[in-house]
Amino acid sequence: MAESDDTDLLFKALADPSRRKLLDLLHAHDGRTLSELCKHLDMTRQGVTQHLDALQAANMVTTVRRGREKLHFLNPVPLQEIYERWIAKFEKPRLKALSDLKKRLEKSNG
Repeated sequence: MAESDDTDLLFKALADPSRRKLLDLLHAHDGRTLSELCKHLDMTRQGVTQHLDALQAANMVTTVRRGREKLHFLNPVPLQEIYERWIAKFEKPRLKALSDLKKRLEKSNG
């Protein structure tokens, strides 16, 4: 799959509030079963499964079988890649400006 397709899947996955809630739940406690995740969402088991499938397609959630259970884990790598590509480059100039301002203020007060 092309990089732009992966990015599209990621942004589509993040666009849904239920999917973001699933990511928050996995961030708080990784390795949850479908049943554990369903307890926190007001939707059918099938609905939660569809949201998890979208997160898996975007490579944001991975699963591991443990006996009859399927555990869901957060994969933060795609989010880090989005941060590096879309957020960090916009933060650098502002952070440098704040650092420069701090240095100037410290010089004038010192």
